[in-house]
Amino acid sequence: MIIGVPKEIKVHEYRVGMVPASVSEAVAHGHTVYVETLAGSGIGFSDQDYIDAGAQILPTVEAVFAEAEMIVKVKEPQAVERAMLREGQILFTYLHLAPDPEQTEDLINSKAVCIAYETVTDDQGRLPLLAPMSEVAGRMSIQAGAFALEKSKGGRGMLLAGVPGVEPAKVVIIGGGVVGANAAQMAVGLRANVVVLDRNIDVLRSLDTQFGGAVQCVYSTKDAIEKHVLEADLVIGGVLVAGAAAPKLVTAEMIKKMKPGSAIVDVAIDQGGCVETSHATTHSNPTYIVDDVVHYCVANMPGAVARTSTFALNNVTLPYILKLADKGYKTALQEDKHLRNGLNVYRGQITCESVATALDLKYVAAKQVLA
Repeated sequence: MIIGVPKEIKVHEYRVGMVPASVSEAVAHGHTVYVETLAGSGIGFSDQDYIDAGAQILPTVEAVFAEAEMIVKVKEPQAVERAMLREGQILFTYLHLAPDPEQTEDLINSKAVCIAYETVTDDQGRLPLLAPMSEVAGRMSIQAGAFALEKSKGGRGMLLAGVPGVEPAKVVIIGGGVVGANAAQMAVGLRANVVVLDRNIDVLRSLDTQFGGAVQCVYSTKDAIEKHVLEADLVIGGVLVAGAAAPKLVTAEMIKKMKPGSAIVDVAIDQGGCVETSHATTHSNPTYIVDDVVHYCVANMPGAVARTSTFALNNVTLPYILKLADKGYKTALQEDKHLRNGLNVYRGQITCESVATALDLKYVAAKQVLA
């Protein structure tokens, strides 16, 4: 198969779909890899590094899209990239379609085969291609929150850890999944006062055991969320409903009642955000203020630590890239139900039920279209 790796063009996005080591593996399997010039420059890889791994360098993104049978990216394709997709071409990347009708419409019209990292599953019901970026974003959320709490950024002027004689900040984490657990790990390490809310008792038990009582684990209800959000100095939104738009658990009314200068980091913003007052921001302009509450809603948080994130992502995507290339997408998707769960758009049809529901579009089962 001919695999294409374009340079990412989202604002301050430096990750790359395949590192040279991944290219080397694909070439060893007999595949051809075309890489857009300077695609890996943001994380320290030169064109020569890719050439040494067996890739061929192309001078433009147009050339990569024109040659490739499968495009491997990191972030959702931007409008100019979507216009280059063609019927039957495989797109393998993060998509986050539920809150993005424009992208969804363009992918439908392209008639491409669009497989989303974030809805691929495993035998334990987890999301293995989303997990490493959730780990990164969860850990980064505490750094971002600490930054947002500084007075010069509009925050309360609080140090998360406090100091002897001064109490630490209260960090409230909504959602105890991968994002929440990693956020809690960092917040506990910084000696903050940490509360995690979740609706899954087994998740709360696991976190209680993991942190040895250093985290207060609370069953999530509307009342519990409101109580702890109003007491919080920093709120982390780590809610995920696979493939679907995130529920708005923190309302605009709650925001109005929060402490002036408190901060919110809405990690769920890729799926529309779990805070009613959230809207996507970029690394170049990451925060804004609503009712004296600092909002950090960067939609590609892991892009700020692009080298770490790229390696973490490649570690989990490479086996699937090879499976798609070795077997062809149809056989690979038919044989692997978990990879098939990643199929969001197939030749003009929506094959992810949660996306179809969120956007009020017709849903057709992936198994049906692949038959």
